[in-house]
Amino acid sequence: MSNRLRVGMVGYKFMGKAHSNAYRSLPMFFPSAPLQPEMSVICGRNEQGVQEAASQFGWSESITDWRELVRRDDIDLIDINAPSDAHKEIALEAARQGKHLFCEKPLALSLADSREMLQAAEEAGVAHMVGFNYRFSPAVQLAKELVQSGRLGKIYHFRAFFLQDWIMDPSFPLVWRLQKEVAGSGSHGDLGAHLIDLARFLVGEFKEVIGMSETFIKERPLASEMTGLSAKGSSNADAPKGEVTVDDATLFLARFADGALGSFEATRFAAGHRSTNSFEINGSLGSVRFDFERMNELEVYFTKDDEDVQGFRRVLATDPAHKYAEAWWPAGHTIGFEHTFTHEMLELVTAISEGRQPEPSFHDGVACQAVLEAVERSVTERRWVSLEEM
Repeated sequence: MSNRLRVGMVGYKFMGKAHSNAYRSLPMFFPSAPLQPEMSVICGRNEQGVQEAASQFGWSESITDWRELVRRDDIDLIDINAPSDAHKEIALEAARQGKHLFCEKPLALSLADSREMLQAAEEAGVAHMVGFNYRFSPAVQLAKELVQSGRLGKIYHFRAFFLQDWIMDPSFPLVWRLQKEVAGSGSHGDLGAHLIDLARFLVGEFKEVIGMSETFIKERPLASEMTGLSAKGSSNADAPKGEVTVDDATLFLARFADGALGSFEATRFAAGHRSTNSFEINGSLGSVRFDFERMNELEVYFTKDDEDVQGFRRVLATDPAHKYAEAWWPAGHTIGFEHTFTHEMLELVTAISEGRQPEPSFHDGVACQAVLEAVERSVTERRWVSLEEM
């Protein structure tokens, strides 16, 4: 078996750049990985744009037809980071063609679609992974170990928030992330999905939820150009506008299957918060706190410490004792957002080599989608919604 994994990627903007950087970094920092990615073909609708991306990111070839890409015999893995409304169609056809699958979150526009994607991947017998990169921060992996080993005791609380402020200006254009038919949902599916996955990864399965949401700006100028989290549009008051059809903010409460309680907040209207992704876990023997803006740190508290030195301690998760850290820099030298994607791709290639499903897989994508939709149902029906209903 060749140790090369020939990658075809659909999408070339924000996540396309992040994934490309991960593929390029893997051989340098994880040379012993059992498979190494070969950046074969990048695909996008705009011919000039995708050609420029291929040159900038280091792809061998660029094309504009994803159908042609997934049918090629010289591609092993299809990486999908196009807008959410494209995920399902690409994944289904790629599975039919026997390609391994990596798909950005949220997995699909609906729970039904995500289940269809999972079924197709399972029936095809291919590897399938969903892009929840925050799991792969060394500090989050440390939190997981502290929970799993029992060092925090019985878990009572998981509280989390993901706060941004990039669309607070009412004149900010109507980008695809603000259109339900393309994005599926707003801050809930974009930001809240990460919180839900972290909660499932760290604490366990959800039992029931109750939520509320709001769209603060109902209409916005139509976008003339957009990329990543930036866009251009007319600032003229008479410029044509379109309806915002997703939530600007969603908050919900949860009960977990093991009895723990959870609180969640996702918003793009938190002034001063560029991208505050944070959680706290409280257990009978201690607590941990994490904020991705200081992603190399985990605050840890143990109740059994001597009374005169009790308090949260700052653990810098850059020593070789922490997962992934040994591959990067000397102790104390921090890593960043982009490194989480490299760790993610390491898990993907290792799982494919070992003949197992990567984690998180499409199963996790479906489970996340079920919680997202349970919250949406709760908002609409103004009641607690059990995950058994989904």
